[in-house]
Amino acid sequence: MNVLIIQPPIVQLNTAYPSGAYLSAFFRREEFKDRIESVRWLDLGIELFYAVFSRKGLERLFSLCSEKALQKASEAERNGDDGTAFNLRRYVSTRKLWIDWINDIVSILRADKSGFENAHRFVFGAHVPRGSRMENFLESLDHDLSTDDTRSLASFALADIADFITAVFDPNFSLVRYAEALTVSESTFAQIERGASSPVMTEFYLPILERMDLKSDLVLISVPFAGTFAAALATGKFFKEKFGGKVFVSMGGGFINTELRETVEPALSKYCDALSFDRGYSGYKQFLDKSEKFFKMRFFKKDFVSDVLERDEESENYEKEVTRTLVPDFSDIDFSRYPRLIDDKNPMHRLWSDGAWIKAYMAHGCYWHKCAFCDVTLDYVCSFCPTDVHALYEGLLRTAEEKGVFGIHFVDEAMPPSMMVEFAKENIAHGSPLSWWGNVRFEKYFSRDVADFLAAGGLVGVSAGLESATGNGLSAIHKGTDLESIVGACCAFKEAGILVHAYMIYGYWWEKPIDLMNSMETLRQFYENGLLDSCFWHKFVLTRHSRAFKEWKEGLIPDLKPILNDDQPLFAKNGMHFEGEKKSNKYGRFLDYSLNQWMHGEDLNVPVQSFFDFQMPKPTVPKDFISKLIEKYESRRDESFRKVPDDETKKIWLGGEKVETGKGRIGWFYMGEFFEEKADAPERKFRGKGLCVLP
Repeated sequence: MNVLIIQPPIVQLNTAYPSGAYLSAFFRREEFKDRIESVRWLDLGIELFYAVFSRKGLERLFSLCSEKALQKASEAERNGDDGTAFNLRRYVSTRKLWIDWINDIVSILRADKSGFENAHRFVFGAHVPRGSRMENFLESLDHDLSTDDTRSLASFALADIADFITAVFDPNFSLVRYAEALTVSESTFAQIERGASSPVMTEFYLPILERMDLKSDLVLISVPFAGTFAAALATGKFFKEKFGGKVFVSMGGGFINTELRETVEPALSKYCDALSFDRGYSGYKQFLDKSEKFFKMRFFKKDFVSDVLERDEESENYEKEVTRTLVPDFSDIDFSRYPRLIDDKNPMHRLWSDGAWIKAYMAHGCYWHKCAFCDVTLDYVCSFCPTDVHALYEGLLRTAEEKGVFGIHFVDEAMPPSMMVEFAKENIAHGSPLSWWGNVRFEKYFSRDVADFLAAGGLVGVSAGLESATGNGLSAIHKGTDLESIVGACCAFKEAGILVHAYMIYGYWWEKPIDLMNSMETLRQFYENGLLDSCFWHKFVLTRHSRAFKEWKEGLIPDLKPILNDDQPLFAKNGMHFEGEKKSNKYGRFLDYSLNQWMHGEDLNVPVQSFFDFQMPKPTVPKDFISKLIEKYESRRDESFRKVPDDETKKIWLGGEKVETGKGRIGWFYMGEFFEEKADAPERKFRGKGLCVLP
C-alpha cells in the first residue's frame, strides 16, 4: 500500500504544519513495514505559494485580472474612492516590475545567496515595485533606511500582491488560512462547496494537482483550520474524480474534529470516503488491518453515512502508546523553501512568521482542561498524554541537524512545566543547540529559578492565556490561577530574558462594561511595568464542546442563553450564538488599537476609557495594582534566594567559570553581569547570581 499525506493550502508560510510529520512517523513504524510500500508527505501550501508568487505565476495572474482591475479602478473613482483607483492602476501599470522582481523578493525572504546582493537595489532603487503597504512601512520608519529593512519591505511586498489578488481576483485569498471567512460564515454545505472552485483554486491550485505524480492507495488530507477546508475539498474531489474507487480518501485535523464532528452530510462522499476524528492512529491501524471496527471514523457513501465508534478501550490504549513514543518525521520537508516574513517589529509577534520552526508537542492535550471557553470535551484538550521527553529531544535534535533548522515551536495546548524542565536539561546536556518556545499556563511553578534554568536550556518565548485580567473574571472562566500567580510567572520570565505573549478575550456572556474596562486597565499596567511583549484580543465564541455550554445544559449557568440552531441546515455546528453577543462587537477596534499602541511603547499613560469614541466607565482597578503584585513577587523571590536545600540534585550552577580575583575572592559572569564573593562565602550568597535551585 502507498500512503500519501497532504497538507492543503494555506496554513503558515514560514514552516510546515506538524500533522503530516506525525502521520508520516506513524505509518513508517516498524509494525507496518510489511504492509506499506511508501509514505509521502506533501505540503501543497508551499506549492501554491510558488505557483502564485513566481514569475510565471504573476504573469498568469495579471493576464487574468488586469482588465478587471482597471474596471474596478474606474468604478472606485466614480464613487469618490481615489485611493483605491490609484492603487489598482498602479498595480497594472507596474506589473512588469512585479513580474521581474517577484523571484528576487522571495529569495530575499528565503535568505538565498542572491537575496543580499539584490537588497540594495530593492530597498533604494527607483525601478522597483511599490505598493501601499510597502510605502506605509517606509513612511513609518523611525530610523534611516538601510538594507537591514530588506526582509520587512519584502514581506510587505507579498502583502501588497495579496491585497491585489483579494481586490480583483479572489476575495477569499489570504497569505495564511485561505477562505477562512467563507468556511466560517457560510452555513450550508452547498455554499461552502463553492469555495472549492474559487479562482485561486481553479487557476493555480488544481494545475498543481494535475502535474504532480499523486497516485496512491490511501490519501490523508489534513484540515487544521477552517481556512484550509476549501482547498481540502478541491483536493479530495480531484482524487475521487481521477482515481475513483482505487483510492481511499480520508480527512482529519482540528477543523474536522471540532466543526464537523456531528456532520452526516451525504454530499461529502464526492470529496472523501471518511472523516477521521482526533489522533486517528487506531482508526488507520484498523484500516490497514482490514478490521471490522474503526475507531473514531465516519464513512461516507452516496446513500449511506456511518455512525462513529467513540469508545473502545483497546483502541484508546493503543493511541496512548503511540502518542507517548511517536517522534515527528520531517524528512519529506525542505525547510529552505519556506519564506520568513517580518510583518511586525515586535519581537514576540515575529516568532510566528519568522524562522523555519520545527513543530512538535511535548504532550497531547491539556493538563488543566477546565477553562470555560475551551473545547474541554474533545480529545485534543481533555485526553492529556505526555511524551517520552528523552526520545522526543533526541529525535528533534536529529531533525535539526539534518535540516539545519535549530528552532522548535511546541504546539501544545500548554507545555507541562516539569516536562519543560526535562527538555531544558536534555538541551543543556547537549550544549543547548536548540532554541524553543510554545504555549504555557502562567503557573506558580514558574519561579525565577525555573525561568533562569529554562532560559539557559534554550527557551526563548512563551505564550499563555490570560483571557480575563480580573479576579472575578478568572474565577468565572475557571482559569485555575490568580493574578498574583500570573504576575509572578511573567516577572520570572522577563527577568530571565524570555519573551512573553498573552491571549485576551472579550465579549463573555457575563461581561459588563466595567468588567472589560478593569481587564483593559490591568492589561495596560502589565505593559506599563514591562511584563508583556505582545498580546492578542479575541472575541469570545461559544462552542458546543465547551465547558460553558456543558454547564449550561446542566442548568449551572442560567445567565448564558445559547441560540440553538439544531433545526437549521448548518454544516459546521460547533460555533454557536448566544443572546447579547453582538453588544460587544463595538469594542474590538478600540481594544486592538490601544493594544497596538502599548505593544510599541505608546500611550501607556492614557486613561483606558479615552480610547473609545463612546462613553465607557472608569475602571476601578487601583493604578498601582500590578506594581504591588510585582513587589510581592520580588519579596518571595528574595526570600527564596536566602534558602539553599541540602539536596545536591536540585542545585545547578548556571554562572560562568569562577576565577580568582585576589585576596581570597572569586568572580564570575552571569547573565551579562560580573559578581564577586569571598571564596569561602556560604552558598546562599550565590543564589540569584548563578546558583539555580529547581523544585
